[in-house]
This record gives sequence, C-alpha cells and structure tokens, in this order.
Amino acid sequence: MAVRKLKPITPGQRFRVVNMFDEVTTSKPEKSLLASKKKSAGRNKKGRITAPHRGGGHKQKYRIIDFKREKVDVPAIVKSIEYDPNRSAFIALLSYADGEKRYIIAPNGLKVGQKLMSGENATPDTGNALPLKKIPLGTIIHNIELKPGQGGLMARSAGTFAQLMARDGKYATIKLPSGETRLVLVEAFATVGVVSNSDHQLEVSGKAGRSRWKGRRPRTRPVVMNPVDHPMGGGEGRASGGHPRSKNGIPAKGFRTRSKKKYSNKHIIERRKK
Repeated sequence: MAVRKLKPITPGQRFRVVNMFDEVTTSKPEKSLLASKKKSAGRNKKGRITAPHRGGGHKQKYRIIDFKREKVDVPAIVKSIEYDPNRSAFIALLSYADGEKRYIIAPNGLKVGQKLMSGENATPDTGNALPLKKIPLGTIIHNIELKPGQGGLMARSAGTFAQLMARDGKYATIKLPSGETRLVLVEAFATVGVVSNSDHQLEVSGKAGRSRWKGRRPRTRPVVMNPVDHPMGGGEGRASGGHPRSKNGIPAKGFRTRSKKKYSNKHIIERRKK
C-alpha cells in the first residue's frame, strides 16, 4: 500500500497525492453482487434540501457487502481485492465451498487465494470472523457487531481497528478507534485484523472537480449568508458571525448532543477523547 505525489504539470496536479492501488487485483466487480443506487441530491420526499452541498457526481453501483459473516464453518477462498466507490476501504470477493460468492471488507495483508472462515471453530487469523468470546485478548479487530447477529457496525473505514481488552461474564471490553472504551456482548462477531487502505488519509484531491465527481457541491460559508439562511449570517460589514453553530442552531464546538437517557450509556466505560 503506497501513495504517489504527482508532478505539478497542471494546477490541479500541483498538490495531488494519489493512491497506487497496489492491493487491488481487478477492475471488474461481481455482477451478481451489484445493486442500483438512487441519488437524492440531499432532498427529502417534499423536494426540500435537508442535507446541503450534495448533487451531481459520477454514477455508481452499490456493492452488497456481507457485514454479518453468517456463513458459519463454510470455508471460502479470496478471489479478488477490489475498489469500492461507496467506502474508503477496499473489499474482497469470497468464493465459498458451496459456490456462493460474497463481498467482505478487506483487511490489511489479505491475499488472493487465501482461505477464510467464520464461526466459533475458525482460527483467529487475519480476515476470519469469530465471536468475541473466542478471540484472544489483545487482538486487533474490525467490523464489530453491537448486537449479536446484527452485522458489523464499528471500525469499518480505511485503516481503522479496535482492540479486545478484556472479558468479564457476558461482556467484552473493546477500545474503539475514537478512543472510547465500551462493553459489547461476547456473542457478537468481529473480524480479525486492520481495515485495508490505511494510506487513504494521505490522499490529497488537488482540485475542486474531484469533490464534484463524488457528488459534493461548493460550500458557502455561513458568515457570508443572510440571517434568514443561517444563524451565523447577517450583520453590517464583515461581522464575525457569533458562536459557531449548525443551520439548525446546534453549537458546533464542545456541545454534547448524545442523550443522557440513552440505553447504551451504561455500556460506555470511557468516553471518546475530545
């Protein structure tokens, strides 16, 4: 996994840092695992913008990912490592012994031809999915379930990982990428290893056009808006705009939005670092 800095032969390439895609082995996805992807451009059913600065972008197909890893004790072989436009991590195509094919999030170091398996009988090797009660303490994991059978929700983006710290009764203690330490049921599944494409954070787009390809439109600074458009807008001359806040008036810096009555608060041992 490596990145490359382009020569400044055009203004858009002057600061451009690109991914080398060394791990990717094919450019053609598995057709049976593709689904159409409808774009809403940030509008709700009434046609009003609820998510600003969206629209346009390249047409994409959704890759159906197996976050549950529910094919237990069925061996699979890695057929290819592929790029997925819907996420920062790479994905791996698995071909199971019964002929079924599925995509999973590819961990670092996964090779074509490697054998993978999920279930309690699987070994704690990179790419295998096991319940937390069967994973050795201190192991680096990703794609972790919050509830057994729900499918992996935590530590799924490029280069992220969590660590299994301890087990006590029916709960396991996990340190998450955000720095939060929380309890998860030992019956929940997780995948061993670090998520692939760890150099994703080093990429530099170089020009505004690349954001447009991703469906992101230009952002207008709230300070230059009118009072009708944003809480930070208005004022004579170059007004500072008051305290930073969202369009709905929620403060942006240091304001906690998590409910104090949320049921899962009891599972959080240590909050994430500010």
